Amino acid sequence: MSEFRMPRRRRIFLMRHGDVTYFDDSGRAIDPDTVPLNKDGRAQAIAAGRAFASQAAHFDRVIVSGLRRTVETAQLVLAETGQHIDLDIEPAWQEIRGGRLATIPPDELESAFLRAFDGIVAEDVRFLGGETIGELLDRVLPALAALRADPSWDTVLLVLHGGVNRAILSHAITAGARTFFGHLAQATGCINALDVGAANGDWVLRTLNYSPPSPLHRDVRNTTMEMLYAQFLRYRPDVDGS
Repeated sequence: MSEFRMPRRRRIFLMRHGDVTYFDDSGRAIDPDTVPLNKDGRAQAIAAGRAFASQAAHFDRVIVSGLRRTVETAQLVLAETGQHIDLDIEPAWQEIRGGRLATIPPDELESAFLRAFDGIVAEDVRFLGGETIGELLDRVLPALAALRADPSWDTVLLVLHGGVNRAILSHAITAGARTFFGHLAQATGCINALDVGAANGDWVLRTLNYSPPSPLHRDVRNTTMEMLYAQFLRYRPDVDGS
């Protein structure tokens, strides 16, 4: 019998950026490329940083999508851990792109918001009239493969987005398959922990949707898209006729 050797795996800490406000008081959508963290989002990022610091986590690389909310979150996390690491930017991991809400017929808006991440989502489903799930996978998965091919790191922190995180987590859960589980909750500022080995299907999911300010999510029963639609309606009451 040959001597057993423990598999070597590396750690990916996968975060979603902290909370932001996507609509201003007039009801206009704020540019998602430049929207900053709000007060809650900054507190979530600081709490995540303190969680990492409490476990003496060390990052060899920190990768963000380049959108402001991911950069700010990563900077606040690193400030709490005391690590000085230049952020790497991976544009392929920017959030799934929606279309112009004004082009979606009013009677289809509710479905566009609430069905976007509904269950196992087909690749031809468009996110708010914009990018399809398949197009999202087309750019997320090759960049993930490139990261795995880079031997320079043992522990990496990715600070990304809800839709992108779902694509990565779905890929890991299915041991390297191409699928998208829309019902994987990703709270703002959450932490996921995944271990990855050399083989394409060697994924181990350690932690999912850990939210340091509220680890048990006690008071949350709604999905991200339900909350986003409610926010949209609050600022655009004309949509539902009120």
